[in-house]
Amino acid sequence: MTSVRNRLPLLSGNKWLFIVFALLAGACSPKVRTVPVATKPAEKPAEKPKPTEKPPVKTVEAKASVVSLILPLSLDKLAPGQSYSRTDLTQANMAVEYYQGFKLALDSVAGQGANFKLQVYDSKDDAAIHSLGLNPQLKNGDLIVGPIFPEDIRLFAGMFNYSRKPIVSPLSPASPTLFNNQNLVTMTPPLEYHAKGAATYIVDKLKPKKVFILNSGFSDEKLYNSPFKRTIDSLGKRKIQVIPFTVTRGNLTPLVAKLSAKDQNIFLVPSTKQAFLMVTLKSLDTLAKKFPVTVFGHPSWEKYAFLKAGLLQRLNTHLTSSDKVDYKSPAVNTFIRQYRRIYRADPTDYAIKGFDEGLYFGELLARDDDSYRRVEDHDFKGLHNNFHFEKKPGQGWINTHVDILRYENFELKEVE
Repeated sequence: MTSVRNRLPLLSGNKWLFIVFALLAGACSPKVRTVPVATKPAEKPAEKPKPTEKPPVKTVEAKASVVSLILPLSLDKLAPGQSYSRTDLTQANMAVEYYQGFKLALDSVAGQGANFKLQVYDSKDDAAIHSLGLNPQLKNGDLIVGPIFPEDIRLFAGMFNYSRKPIVSPLSPASPTLFNNQNLVTMTPPLEYHAKGAATYIVDKLKPKKVFILNSGFSDEKLYNSPFKRTIDSLGKRKIQVIPFTVTRGNLTPLVAKLSAKDQNIFLVPSTKQAFLMVTLKSLDTLAKKFPVTVFGHPSWEKYAFLKAGLLQRLNTHLTSSDKVDYKSPAVNTFIRQYRRIYRADPTDYAIKGFDEGLYFGELLARDDDSYRRVEDHDFKGLHNNFHFEKKPGQGWINTHVDILRYENFELKEVE
């Protein structure tokens, strides 16, 4: 899942955007008139009727779709006496990477005849965001992408609640229930859709009789557990027993009598706490020597260096993901080569996400039929993730697509 403010990984280097204005100068050639030499008058030939001249056909340029990006560039830090903090610089680099990927996508669509006007605004602080909410150039445009962070989205989206204009939340997985805007487009699936995706896979593919939920006791695990159990109960028609169990010091002995020696025993572990995971997964590894074990973990596990691939593979671990890039894909490698050629750098995840989202909305805007206002009708297979939107009253459109990954040969691979 995409990180939010103050948890973004530091990108390599410090990149800056330069806006270059080209002035076009026109020049006129002098007209040259040829004077005929005086000669003996000659008889006038019969005049032929002149063909009717057709007026030149004017090329009609495609109407420009106005797209506005609101990104945390913090350009005020460039002023004399100001400086970027580590957090400011991380966020600014992330913004530049996203912009470069997004612009590359629009350029690709424009090469097929579409026309775009891309406006970039700085979401440096609350005052700037409030000012942007009143900006007529934003209000009169076609699509707004940003802000990035949940607190900024809440402030900005509240000012556009009256409008039908789509406002894209490009990176944050925060639940749209926090923003109460019916025009919000949430690109990164919130946690509940990871839970639903895992539950759907378990019911449809594994068809167990029991599912064990191993809790650490922290209340934040309910954000995963509640939609997971609702989906299991709904799809399984309450024929699958969901057994919650709070684990203390890794002790799983009370569950042994309920385990199957032949069928896969499905364990959901929704925790993200390192100490709890180290002890509990070690206990599951011991249990797996006697019983078939399949573990489903939190999507954040993919980024945890303390979780070793060997252990997760022995536990037949499955994770949900909304940002897995297949670097062996021809399409991904074509994008990387093009990005390197233009920007002289390797693309980060933010650049790839920017490209996917720019290509998706660019193609919809190019249709000139308001398709970008009906994203629930248009699925998309991207480099980073696929888009499949559901429309929710009061929440807008939510991308619900997550992939199911499993450890094979000590790396995560998409389950076929």
